Amino acid sequence: MSVERFPPNSRYAGIATAELKTADGGTRVFLRRRFIPDPASLVTAGEVPVQAGDRLDRIAADNLGDPVQFWHIADGNGAQIPGELETPGRVLRLTLPAGLSGGGNFGNGGSGA
Repeated sequence: MSVERFPPNSRYAGIATAELKTADGGTRVFLRRRFIPDPASLVTAGEVPVQAGDRLDRIAADNLGDPVQFWHIADGNGAQIPGELETPGRVLRLTLPAGLSGGGNFGNGGSGA
């Protein structure tokens, strides 16, 4: 039986776990590595400029409808450290999740694609 350890909107949803046997005979369960998709492989659905005081979770809430989805913005902009994207004046790509194609107009700043 498979156990879902993370909610569907988590960046870790669907990531497999593995087990490690310890020297004392115990077992440690750990999360396998999550690979960040190549931003060039993601379809741009819009863009949003970063304003002074913006935070990625707020940008995600305003444009994607869920602050937990900030990681989609980080993936679409090639950021391993999401906070680096919070620079005023920067324009962030809003992308479709990996594997989806098409265009759209996300939230407030979406330009469509």
